[in-house]
Amino acid sequence: MDRHTIMLDPQDTQTPIDVVTIQATIERALGASRGQLQVSTLVDLQTQLRIHIALLREPARKAADQMWHGGTKWHRHITRLDGVERQAEQEMSPLPFGALIEVQLMARDCQWLLDGYKENWR
Repeated sequence: MDRHTIMLDPQDTQTPIDVVTIQATIERALGASRGQLQVSTLVDLQTQLRIHIALLREPARKAADQMWHGGTKWHRHITRLDGVERQAEQEMSPLPFGALIEVQLMARDCQWLLDGYKENWR
């Protein structure tokens, strides 16, 4: 494991979170409109982002569990996390521009999860 890989749990050696790879995927997704739009590329990016979101949501849920459940911070966190999970489960739009927008929104959601993870959920 290199210095860019962070483990979900010190006891869990099976599911590493590779921060550099996730960040690279996010940057590719956000920059997808800068070239010729390929639906196959968007499908690939969506798949990768879904995998990253699945890895990052468990630490986000654990962070929410540690918050006071009546607080504004908890409510904002859990509401955003629920929205991220719902959006990640949606099928991609059959229209290329719609698919691009969905992938870019998913990338922003993934960035929120990654930032929170790196900062230990503030």
